[in-house]
Amino acid sequence: MKKERGFEIARGFENQEINLPIRKTKYSAGYDIEAAEDVVIPSFKKGMAPTLVKTGLKVYMQDDEMLLLYNRSSNPKKKGLIMANSVGVIDKDYYENPENDGHFMFAFYNIKEEDIEIKKGEAIGQAIFQKYLVSDDDVAEGERLGGFGSTTK
Repeated sequence: MKKERGFEIARGFENQEINLPIRKTKYSAGYDIEAAEDVVIPSFKKGMAPTLVKTGLKVYMQDDEMLLLYNRSSNPKKKGLIMANSVGVIDKDYYENPENDGHFMFAFYNIKEEDIEIKKGEAIGQAIFQKYLVSDDDVAEGERLGGFGSTTK
């Protein structure tokens, strides 16, 4: 079978019982993503960095595709969790990059007054594959050399 798009366990998480994402219903757009380990997301204080929640996953896809990461609809109200970047974008060339093997994570802020604990295996967000277009005069030829946040380096 030709590999077109899918999820794999990222390097370093092979023996940690990571579940590959699934869609729960026939017409779900998103694949449910789980936390790879327990993590505490502290209550937000001005100037603090978002908490990166590991998934233990990497993703492969076609040249004209991306993976979009979205928050669970229940997270803001029930847990006070909002994504720091609103929507995460995972590019095709993030897969197996030399810095982190393409391991993608969710970046959260906690807007509740108390710290929030996420348990390993708990659903934290959704991932949706999507095609994209480029402009007529597109000349992008650069190559990714790093992992998280490395596009502009």
